[in-house]
Amino acid sequence: MTTSPPPVNGQVIGLAHYASRAALERVLARSGTTFEQSVALRAVSDNGGTVERDRLVGRLTGALKIEEPAARRTVDAMTALKLLEEPTAGQVSLTDAGRELFESIRTAGNAIAARLYAGIPAEDLATAGRVLTLVTERADAELAGA
Repeated sequence: MTTSPPPVNGQVIGLAHYASRAALERVLARSGTTFEQSVALRAVSDNGGTVERDRLVGRLTGALKIEEPAARRTVDAMTALKLLEEPTAGQVSLTDAGRELFESIRTAGNAIAARLYAGIPAEDLATAGRVLTLVTERADAELAGA
């Protein structure tokens, strides 16, 4: 007996997220990096390697749906670990160690993604991307109205 795939819903999305995140967490564990730190590294890298501290905290709270104190602790821990430095007041920059760590995580993450998404038609990926972006926007609006 063949069963058809379930329709997309929160459970299906969550299972896909947690399965792919677990694969990435194995990579992060090897370097002692938390998921939150990996998101922060990407955020700083996406901004050219330097970003305002408050903007980084905002990106973490918004993307990860965590409280501001937790986001600030993540940034503080990364500064203490010398992954980030404060070149001027209110800004943080990737250190050489932070940049190197991010590149290794990105490389490994890209390899995982290539395996996970292999063989899925580009049009299906584009559709999924549009649907998930819309769901995220609606959930964020729901949270903002709460």
